[in-house]
Amino acid sequence: MKKLLFFLALLALGLGLAGKTVQWSRQPILPLDATQPPKEFSIKPGSGVRGTAQQIAEAGIPLNPILFELFARATGQASKLKAGDYELATGTTPAELIGHLVRGDFVQKSLVIIEGWTFRQMRAAIAAHPSLTHDTAGLSEQQLLQKIAANYAVAEGLFFPDTYLFASGTSELQIFRRAHTLMLKRLAEKWEKRDTAVPYKTPYEALIMASIVEKETGQKSERGLIAGVFVNRLRRGMMLQTDPTVIYGMGDLYQGKIHKRDLLTDTAYNTYTRTGLPPSPIALPGAAAIEAALQPVQTEALFFVSRGDGTSHFSSNLGEHNRAVNKFQR
Repeated sequence: MKKLLFFLALLALGLGLAGKTVQWSRQPILPLDATQPPKEFSIKPGSGVRGTAQQIAEAGIPLNPILFELFARATGQASKLKAGDYELATGTTPAELIGHLVRGDFVQKSLVIIEGWTFRQMRAAIAAHPSLTHDTAGLSEQQLLQKIAANYAVAEGLFFPDTYLFASGTSELQIFRRAHTLMLKRLAEKWEKRDTAVPYKTPYEALIMASIVEKETGQKSERGLIAGVFVNRLRRGMMLQTDPTVIYGMGDLYQGKIHKRDLLTDTAYNTYTRTGLPPSPIALPGAAAIEAALQPVQTEALFFVSRGDGTSHFSSNLGEHNRAVNKFQR
């Protein structure tokens, strides 16, 4: 009889604790308050359910570690909790929190790659991001390209400018791969819809032109017209004569201003001394620049000059162009 009573007492205690744990799991950890920002916390790899509970509490979150562990074990989730960076919003219950930890609903970090950046600028931004694992720091450009299986000799232009979201600790290589894959996808999509009259033999040539359009455009609405001018020049065998390619070819010698001697100094990227497209893109073009290169505006213009307000004046002959240069530049 005593053993039975002891067993019943234990059972009642267990049921009471279970009931209390279930009730606790449905109560908000932090009171619902839209004015309060989420609280951040991190779970280290290999922490286990007990270590996870302790790290959450140590982050200043009023969570009962014992009840958290009991509930996680009782629901069979204790071994499924994922390490990473998280946010706890006000009004979140312990049951919902465990759901986040099981799914790995990590805090998303972001990296913005800007249209018109060079590969060097992109790589510097990635290297400076504190939430990335810097596993490409010692790699040359060619070694990095080999790692991401890019079948190119030059990295310039091969990565799509966009906002990339990722979990803390993500590899730099993963960001490079994502940006390269997205560029190939966007380029292929635009290539399929191209004006069949454009004078490019390959999508890569279109990418080169898109990078020039990206760097030459001051007013977004003029991208198509600028692309139309360069396409007209290519068709006529004229030199492109675009300053951004000269600047790119100068590399570290460029100090913010182009001189006449720079236009006369031959490099692979000097479109004042060489006809046709340069050997590679000169920047990271965005979707709009790629579309402009592949669907340029039909125009008779062969020249354009900046008006000084971000827009350009377009001319169909040299005489008109020279008059525009005298008006807006001299």
